[in-house]
Amino acid sequence: MSDTIKTSYPADHVALIEIDNPPSNALGDAVRSRLMVALEEVENNLAIRAVVLTGTGKSFCAGDDLREVATRGDAMNASLAQFGKLFDRLEAFRVPVIAAVNGHAMGGGLELALCCDLRIASAEARFAGAGVNVGLMASVYRLPRLIGIARAKAMLLTGQPIDAETARLYGLVTAVHPASELRDAALTLATRIATRAPLSVEATKRQTGRAYDLTPTEAQRASGEEVAVLRASADHRAAVDGFLNKRTPSFTRS
Repeated sequence: MSDTIKTSYPADHVALIEIDNPPSNALGDAVRSRLMVALEEVENNLAIRAVVLTGTGKSFCAGDDLREVATRGDAMNASLAQFGKLFDRLEAFRVPVIAAVNGHAMGGGLELALCCDLRIASAEARFAGAGVNVGLMASVYRLPRLIGIARAKAMLLTGQPIDAETARLYGLVTAVHPASELRDAALTLATRIATRAPLSVEATKRQTGRAYDLTPTEAQRASGEEVAVLRASADHRAAVDGFLNKRTPSFTRS
């Protein structure tokens, strides 16, 4: 079970987290706990500036493990609460997380992808808001905010999957790649983010994540506070110096 979540560091300042729980990469209680531990370890490593989250095989993530669901009994509510904590933890992660959706993202797997900052997909990927298929409800908050209420209802009320190209047209993913090129594309994107000023990236993630929750006045005040801190940073000075002297700045997250 300890190998169901694999963490590696394939590029400077970039972490790769893989869900490896065949056949469908379901997130039962133990696998979920392992993912939480992996996220904690990566977030505490201040050298990491971007993360790629993906699955192995033909699935990104199938959500909860239905075989476990059938045996949980009175522990079901606690298990669902743990799932919610995982989603909130991922959404609030210190650095940007890119979901490289390599295959099926169903139910809780779709929600996992929604909690990431960016999503790109394999041409073979499929996405389904499958709550109604198993007598539950999921993605009713994050999915409408991302793709609009009408499209979200079409997915969530029917439980029918959409393909990768439809997901791109909906704005659920920003790019679709051949399966053989997905990981490299995700790592290229993560590396681009990791070469930007890290304090600026983290602040930008925080503020854009609150875009729908603040009034214009609140947003302006919050952004102003962040910018004041960034303006005094060594990374800002390095970026300006790099621009003026036509050289690549070296960022230190300070």
